[in-house]
Amino acid sequence: MRTTAVSHDSTADNPLDRIEEVISIKDWVFDRRSDEEMAVEAPGTWCDFGLFFAWSQELDALHFSCALDMRVQPKILSNIYELIAKLNERLWTGHFAIWVDEGIPMFRHTIHCSGGRLDAAHVDELVDLARSECERYYPAFQFVIWGGRTPEDAIACALLDTVGEA
Repeated sequence: MRTTAVSHDSTADNPLDRIEEVISIKDWVFDRRSDEEMAVEAPGTWCDFGLFFAWSQELDALHFSCALDMRVQPKILSNIYELIAKLNERLWTGHFAIWVDEGIPMFRHTIHCSGGRLDAAHVDELVDLARSECERYYPAFQFVIWGGRTPEDAIACALLDTVGEA
């Protein structure tokens, strides 16, 4: 596990402190880059996810992203934008986006943390939400990127809802 020593402002809570505690318990690799940023590598079923947390004390806001380990070629970017729009219609919290410079799809979400307060349970919920949405829709991205499928077809193939009991 990698950590970087940083000095913390004692006038307000920093939610990255809580996130660091939770991530340490999970024994995931992380890099606390500063008082405002932390990068984490989290295991997944389909790939490892790149989690990134950014804290703005001015806004009392924590921005969070979960990057999928895949790259989108510029020639299919319009199909990925269409897929993202269709996936975002299904989400209640957070949204998918693309880091255009790198061609990396990601799940993003920002939460308000009054005075920087954030408890461990909320951190777990946030990370679980992002990882579950990325796991659920990862195949749809793969169907478009590698399979050449349309966004509609990719979603239909990726999301098989089970009916009844086994």
